[in-house]
Amino acid sequence: MPGTLSHPSNYCNEFAKTFLLAFFQRFYDVAVMPASRLTVLIADDSALYRQMLQNVLLRIPNVEIVGTAVDGVDALARVLELQPDVITLDILMPKLDGLGVLRELRARGGRTKAIVVSSLAHNGGPAAVEALMEGAFDVVCKPVGVDPHVARASIHEALLEKLAALVESGGQAANAAGAAAVRRLAAGIAPTAIDAIAIGTSTGGPRALHDVIPLLPGDLPVPVLIVQHMPAGFTTSLANRLNELSPLRVREAAHDDMVEAGNVFVAAGGRHLTLERRQAGVRCVLDAGLARHGCRPSFDALLETMVAVYGGKILAVVMTGMGQDGLAGCRAVKQAGGSVITQAAEGCAVYGMPKAVAEAGLADLSLPIGSIAEAITASIRSRRA
Repeated sequence: MPGTLSHPSNYCNEFAKTFLLAFFQRFYDVAVMPASRLTVLIADDSALYRQMLQNVLLRIPNVEIVGTAVDGVDALARVLELQPDVITLDILMPKLDGLGVLRELRARGGRTKAIVVSSLAHNGGPAAVEALMEGAFDVVCKPVGVDPHVARASIHEALLEKLAALVESGGQAANAAGAAAVRRLAAGIAPTAIDAIAIGTSTGGPRALHDVIPLLPGDLPVPVLIVQHMPAGFTTSLANRLNELSPLRVREAAHDDMVEAGNVFVAAGGRHLTLERRQAGVRCVLDAGLARHGCRPSFDALLETMVAVYGGKILAVVMTGMGQDGLAGCRAVKQAGGSVITQAAEGCAVYGMPKAVAEAGLADLSLPIGSIAEAITASIRSRRA
């Protein structure tokens, strides 16, 4: 990467990168610059990084910086005053850290989305995953110990992608379906017994998983397999945190793990999670094959092998996320006689993955996030009974 952005050739490189991002979004679902105007508040206790983020955001069209904040308390006050669309949020800040800000923002129920920009996001640290589970829209790693021009280019590319995803998002306040209605609907969707559950999600997924997995009963009589689009490292922290919150045993899937009831397997970042039936039972197989829809792990890859193993005795759940990963897999599930639940648009961080499945006519139910755990439990118990 060039050492400075002031040289003419470097401007050409930056222009070429932006052009290519736009081109690939058009044809391959890669994020481009936001088309809708976004107002952004920058919250970071480092004057150096506040200035860097301002320089980066000023180069992204249709983004307006409306203010800066120097700590967590200041950030909350500025959000209340300015009502920005987005806040870029450091985790390590005085008075109130970024996690505290996220909890307060979620409690207030405002419309401001948070993109965490922190050195703690490096290699999927637990603090970064906790931020996602507390409702951060996404995280960006703050480069440490690198050339400032390289750091600026890295943050620019990452924020460009996240802001484009945020523009695509239709996140609204989640509604709530009555528990009795959910049980009644869910009891009727599965024509056969369910032997396994598959959950696929991407942007906004950690929070959605936080709202579903801990509510599943500890005596769940089937295994749960999760594909969350995340890099290696993040999925380990995610599985560990969900395990702390859940009555089920949650862990990152390892090659040759036995797939047993009462266990939740999170696909490892950078590997497809597939299943294989052997004489001793069903096993996890980690595959470093080509990405699908730009994703590895891919929900399609998991679902297609699950159909080969379980036939139609599958319940697939598609939650918040960009793109169409899961569409082909859900089609295979339905053709085999299985069932599909999608998260409703209301409450989705990005209504992309579930929208693709619902618009293809493959969803048996479309539910708000607060009703999905109840629907999963009801679907299984009604057929087991």
